[in-house]
Amino acid sequence: MWACKMSEDQTYKRACQIIELALTKKAQELVLMNLKGLSAITDYFIICHGDSDLHVKAIADAVLNGMKREKIYVWHIEGYEYLNWVLLDYIDIVVHIFQKKTREFYNLERLWGDAEIKEFH
Repeated sequence: MWACKMSEDQTYKRACQIIELALTKKAQELVLMNLKGLSAITDYFIICHGDSDLHVKAIADAVLNGMKREKIYVWHIEGYEYLNWVLLDYIDIVVHIFQKKTREFYNLERLWGDAEIKEFH
């Protein structure tokens, strides 16, 4: 599953680090979307959900603290105060951590349907 770390692409390797961190807190239905060539916004979306606001917070905190230990700092955070949809912007990678119903409503996977998607469990 973590063969993605064999890539020469440093951004992809960083995305793998974030995925590992999110999975330590049992992030649900985690996907990596490759947006290269589809968007100038970012290279990758990481999308997952938690079962409650506390679960969403735990996933977000694991990513933030784990990346900070690697001296990689988030550029922008949104939604942390409400915990329905937390967005962590690392510029080349944007992490979306939803509560399940919010994720279903916005359905980013469908919105960015042309992107290559990899699932992680």
